[in-house]
Amino acid sequence: MKAFRISGRFRMGRGWQPFAKEIAAADEAAAREKLLSVLGSQHGVPRKYIEIRTVDAVPVEGLTDHAVRYAVEAKP
Repeated sequence: MKAFRISGRFRMGRGWQPFAKEIAAADEAAAREKLLSVLGSQHGVPRKYIEIRTVDAVPVEGLTDHAVRYAVEAKP
């Protein structure tokens, strides 16, 4: 499993809210899909109102989210 930092913005009411989120996923496509699912679930935002600007792979040493670090370091 790899770690990705995804940033962009999503529509909140009449304005746009910037975000940066760390996600653990197998590849970049899976990370994008998981982010869309999480933001839609937590904030009730339809996918068409989520704009992803960057998706960067992050080394384990650069992670700030402890849950993502645990998921990446866990042995199957």
